[in-house]
Amino acid sequence: MSSDFYTLSILPYAAIIIKICRAYTNSQEDFEDYYQEVCLQIWKSHENFRGQSEWSTWIYRLSLNVCLTLLKKKKNNHQHFASDYLPAEAIEDSQVFADESLQELYNAIRQLSELDRGVILLYLEEKSYQEIADIIGTNPNNIGVRIKRIKERLKKILDGKVN
Repeated sequence: MSSDFYTLSILPYAAIIIKICRAYTNSQEDFEDYYQEVCLQIWKSHENFRGQSEWSTWIYRLSLNVCLTLLKKKKNNHQHFASDYLPAEAIEDSQVFADESLQELYNAIRQLSELDRGVILLYLEEKSYQEIADIIGTNPNNIGVRIKRIKERLKKILDGKVN
């Protein structure tokens, strides 16, 4: 991957990738593996970007798909991916693992279904229902109801009423 491509096309969206990867991993090592795999897949498939959506929307969708695929592979194969390194720019952003209240929120988000994790992350990024629907691949009318249910579930989890 050229450093120019990384600097211009991935790094500005690192926060998006980091948030999605954090929601689907339980350790720093897994997080680094997922982050690297997402970046690799962006680089490998960037020529397939047709401009039918915003670049950031495409990044979200690709990141979600990669994380879901890795999660399924890990569940099915108990496969572990080798980790070389995480770029310094991403390490600075990933220090949120040390923030206790944020970690508690991510722990609660990890208890949601795989699809609900993606929906709530997009909602927290202040994406419109239409944008969320485009990224997830569903109808925007369903997003409002789904978000309401997710927020209720998260509240119960954070209040300790759900295991």
